[in-house]
Amino acid sequence: MNVNVGDTLEMKKKHPCGGSRFLVLRSGMDFRIRCLTCGHEVMVPRVKAERNIKKIIPAPSHGNGNGPL
Repeated sequence: MNVNVGDTLEMKKKHPCGGSRFLVLRSGMDFRIRCLTCGHEVMVPRVKAERNIKKIIPAPSHGNGNGPL
């Protein structure tokens, strides 16, 4: 599964605050994600996170798509 820093993940399970969307701050063997409702940051093992992903909303690009800025 291709998850990049800056992407927003919509998860199957909700955070205790009621939010289901998380911002990816770090990816690797673990994901560091931030709840977009309350701001709480969590480290989640990649395998567990990938099972819970419902939808990946890619980060907006910061250019016109013609190479480096």
